[in-house]
Amino acid sequence: MEPIIEVKNLMKTYKKRRTKELVHAVTDVSFTVNRGEILGLLGPNGAGKTTTIKMICGLLIPDSGTITVNGLNNQKKRFDSLRHISAVLEGNRNLYWRLTVRENLEYFAGNRGASRKEVAGKIDDLLEKFRLKDKENELVNRLSRGMQQKLAIAVAMLAESDVILLDEPTLGLDVETGYEVRQLLREIVRDYNRTIIISTHDMDVVQDLCERTVIVNQGKIVTDDRVENLMKLFDIRSYTVTLSGLLSAQQQQLLLQQFPNHVYTPDTVQSKLEVDLAKSEEIYNLFDVLKMEATPVESIDRNTVNFEQIFMQIVKGGTNDAMVKSS
Repeated sequence: MEPIIEVKNLMKTYKKRRTKELVHAVTDVSFTVNRGEILGLLGPNGAGKTTTIKMICGLLIPDSGTITVNGLNNQKKRFDSLRHISAVLEGNRNLYWRLTVRENLEYFAGNRGASRKEVAGKIDDLLEKFRLKDKENELVNRLSRGMQQKLAIAVAMLAESDVILLDEPTLGLDVETGYEVRQLLREIVRDYNRTIIISTHDMDVVQDLCERTVIVNQGKIVTDDRVENLMKLFDIRSYTVTLSGLLSAQQQQLLLQQFPNHVYTPDTVQSKLEVDLAKSEEIYNLFDVLKMEATPVESIDRNTVNFEQIFMQIVKGGTNDAMVKSS
């Protein structure tokens, strides 16, 4: 795939105001963003993710390293390169609250040198696309949180930049509006050939939308891989077995030997047994333990992993060098 953004060996340090101690916010970060993809850029608080985002947007200058946007170095050709990026920041800082919906679109288009007449048709199309037509003359401060977010994305679309960077695009939205925003983002990539970078703490959004994710922790990239590959990597065979009654002391001892990380919740009526299997054939060992006392089994359910669990395992060190892939 063709890269639209290339980040190479970024470094950024700060000095603490009081102690003057150097803080290494970003250390040798490198990754690419491919044209037409939805990339998740993730990391816990203080990981260096926000600093990386600000450098990509041209708000911070790296100590060393380079960022190219559509082949343009964003330090040597700052304004030319930044024309290819639009950012939708968390908290609706992209909008003027005392202007109407249409006035916001006209104002930000004017900032990029376009007249009202030139963008009138595009604005009409975006109002229809984002279901804001009936609110076009409403002041932004009277809109719902979801409508404000849709308008902020529409403003970014009007700039016709190749890349849209979204910071927490579904934060504070109700479930229905959150799904609507996700669908809009899919359509933006599909119908307008845009590239989207999402920074979020909502792991459902990552699992649902992102094709690939870059995870930053302690100023370094710990994982750069497709979401589906990470899901497979962590998809251990985890089962919950519901039993009618209790396990004997001998059964519990055998389980401890064969499945040391199992969780047993005894109950005289209905007990629960949670077991992780490294290999699929290990389930027969589990059956042998249950069979020795003819323990009645009510159900066996396969547990599914979600991306939030994967993210936490990676951040806590549940990964290795083999997982860290360069794009």
